[in-house]
Amino acid sequence: MIKAAQGSVEHEIQLAEAYLTGQGVAQSAELATHWYERAAQGGNPEAQNLVGQFYQAGIGVPASPTRAFHWYQLAAASGSSDALLNMGTAYELGLGVKKDETLAIDYFRQAVDKGNGTGAAYIGILSYIGAGTNKDAVAAERWFNVGQKLHDPISAYNLGILYSTVPDHPHDFDRAAKFLRQASDTGYFPATHALALLLVRYPALARNSEEPVSLAESAAKAGYWKSSVLLGILARDGIGMPVDRHAAYYHFKVALLQAESKAEALLAGDMVQLSAKLGPDEVSRIDSAANSWFQEHHSIQRFVHTNGKKLLYIPSTPDLSDVMRAGLPVIHPDA
Repeated sequence: MIKAAQGSVEHEIQLAEAYLTGQGVAQSAELATHWYERAAQGGNPEAQNLVGQFYQAGIGVPASPTRAFHWYQLAAASGSSDALLNMGTAYELGLGVKKDETLAIDYFRQAVDKGNGTGAAYIGILSYIGAGTNKDAVAAERWFNVGQKLHDPISAYNLGILYSTVPDHPHDFDRAAKFLRQASDTGYFPATHALALLLVRYPALARNSEEPVSLAESAAKAGYWKSSVLLGILARDGIGMPVDRHAAYYHFKVALLQAESKAEALLAGDMVQLSAKLGPDEVSRIDSAANSWFQEHHSIQRFVHTNGKKLLYIPSTPDLSDVMRAGLPVIHPDA
């Protein structure tokens, strides 16, 4: 704390990370952003990029796409490939700048040239839907392969979905599991969920009988609501475990807390039926337990992707989930 206050950029970043994750101090998005911004003002490109992402998402500061883009520019000028990626994202979605998908692809290519595999994933997504470039599923897969070889989890995830889910692509569930494991091992929880779902459907691919539930629990803990739904389905239907209405209701309730309206229509019928079977007293008890769990796990840690050596915020820009919400063609698994 003393060295950070004295202006040591290294210690400012260490303190910011501590506040971001709640390690050794009370977790605080505001203080995390404050100390990252101090480091950013000292010229650290990673801090500059991360501050931009916090302004993008409104973590610890009021959301401001314009200020976010300013920080991305500074970080990119200092050599940050992640900042080039975020500048491309800003142009792709029109965040703080005029929407320009062709320019977005140019920034994504610059990021790839610096070894950033996520840039390849994003070019692949835009190629898949035909935004800013010709619609070309073959080119999309080629870009996903480029990103996967650069150890990008989103690219590996997309390849896993291509080989397991997309109707007009050859399926190879062994390869799908390999790619999804690669992505999941980085902490990319959409891949963790997709892998759990694949192993439920094809148990022979699992390393052991507990693996699908363990994966779903990890993703649910990180705030991935579809995994909470999956856990509820497994308990409701007795898949890989005895039928357990209490556990089913609990996981469905957690999903509703995580996703609110996104899960409500999906789970409304189950919640009514389970509530009737459990009775009001038991429902009240489970509701209280689910709310307690959610309060404990609902934190800014859900916004952090750990890639082994550094903290990296993965904004909701553009990935397959965003494509799905926009009503465009998508390669994405559903629970």
